[in-house]
Amino acid sequence: MLYPELFSTLEAARWRLADVPWDQFDPSRLSEEQALTVRLNAITEWAALPATEMFLRDHQHDSDFSAFISVWFYEEQKHSLALMEYLRRFRPALVPTEAELHAVRFQADPAPPLETLMLHFCGEVRLTQWYRRAAEWHQEPVLRHLYDLISKDEARHGGAYLRYMQRALARTPDEARAAFAKMGFLMTSSGPHRKPLHPTNIHVAKALYPNDTIQSRLPDPGWLTRWLDEQLHFDEVAERRVVGAILRNLSVLLGERFETPRDLNRYRRALAEAAA
Repeated sequence: MLYPELFSTLEAARWRLADVPWDQFDPSRLSEEQALTVRLNAITEWAALPATEMFLRDHQHDSDFSAFISVWFYEEQKHSLALMEYLRRFRPALVPTEAELHAVRFQADPAPPLETLMLHFCGEVRLTQWYRRAAEWHQEPVLRHLYDLISKDEARHGGAYLRYMQRALARTPDEARAAFAKMGFLMTSSGPHRKPLHPTNIHVAKALYPNDTIQSRLPDPGWLTRWLDEQLHFDEVAERRVVGAILRNLSVLLGERFETPRDLNRYRRALAEAAA
């Protein structure tokens, strides 16, 4: 089992709300625009709740992974709590309501477990980079500290997902390769509007379409795009960093060399042809 080892590793790196240097808050370095992004980000991070419900439903066959999700859920939900605590202390009027938080809790359609695993691995890689950029964009010291902590958590979570991907390759190599290549190509390619894909902006429930993404259920559905494009300036160079990290990990994992999403797509097609 991987859970005992991962539990110990993550626990050793765990931080507490009491560790955040709240007394270093500098009101002159927090604009209303920046505070609003914290509000929406806190609601987005609350989506760890429906993601956990999805994981536990679709991985009933895997008690090891399901046990790990208890740790992942705790740490992810703490991200939302930490951002809300920041607002409670310094911008109380912007603390999300319970109704706003509950709005992002909805049930995703069942999906192949290995594809979901790969999807969330890529999501953690992307969040690591988004939050690093957020720590650079913000000037308020406490907020910069928080985003640095959160970014490092996301990187560790990506590493944990990778361990389960390695295990899947050892157990069901053909199924795992096909799933990882398929979702890896999807997540390293731009969406239909050339926007980077992440679990929070992917449609997951046909019956609720088009309101079946986390972003569509935010008080401001267009927030994520503006945050990345106009505030964080997450440009092509930054996006290539995300794609490169995913491709490098897949290259090591699958024993192939993927320099571009096109390389990964060729590999995916070759697997499909071989299976046929």
